[in-house]
Amino acid sequence: MATPDFIRTIRASAGHQMLWLPGVSAVVFDDQGRILLGQRADNHRWALLSGIPEPGEQPAAAIVREVYEESAVRCVAERVVMVKSGERITYGNGDVCQFMDITFRCRAVGGEARVNDDESLAVGWFEVDALPTIDEHQLIRIKQALSDEPTWFDTTSFE
Repeated sequence: MATPDFIRTIRASAGHQMLWLPGVSAVVFDDQGRILLGQRADNHRWALLSGIPEPGEQPAAAIVREVYEESAVRCVAERVVMVKSGERITYGNGDVCQFMDITFRCRAVGGEARVNDDESLAVGWFEVDALPTIDEHQLIRIKQALSDEPTWFDTTSFE
């Protein structure tokens, strides 16, 4: 994932300390019910498309922008399916962060899926029952997007 300029500015003074960051992810469906995935350039894993909103950018607008930047697919955000804090991540350069991710169910409305930036090695549409190997967190978000359940969030208290 490319590091946005505003985070580079923060890192210049904050160093490698843990940053709490917003994140957005998309479960994008096409008219055939297939799901759009990208093979990430940083770890070579297949995943939902995701990114970081710019300061002041609305989360739904951010995920629509990110999906287009990464895949050339135009989409509309239909609903929030999950809000979840991720685990702490330590990158190879020593930077530490944790994301508060908002996952949207989205519908493709145009464009042809292709690699559209340097963050992906490949992008493609996959049948729900024929997904490539993806991690459990990705599968949970897909399952939630496929359901008619209300937005998922953890109600665990840290008292």
